[in-house]
Amino acid sequence: MEIEWRGTPIALLRAVRRVEQRVGRTPSFRNGPREIDVDILDLGGRRRDESDPLLPHPRIGERRFALAPLAEVSPGWRDPRSGKSVVELLAALPKSPRVRRLPDRRS
Repeated sequence: MEIEWRGTPIALLRAVRRVEQRVGRTPSFRNGPREIDVDILDLGGRRRDESDPLLPHPRIGERRFALAPLAEVSPGWRDPRSGKSVVELLAALPKSPRVRRLPDRRS
């Protein structure tokens, strides 16, 4: 999903966490199963290294499940750190595990 945001990165992180709580996310262990997980992948090309949220997401280049949808939403996106395009990052990843689009269940 792509949104327009005019606030600070910290304010966006707080808003994202409120959404997760409303959906029913409960505390778990690191990388444990969760009801919902919303990550901030990028915020207008900003680089932020000091604390959450780290921008761009520090593991974006390792995650096909994040890059594949990003390539659909923003095919011209470039990683602000490496300068690589989303297509280049995807091509550098192993073919497995794969990502598949779920069927649209809207009526």
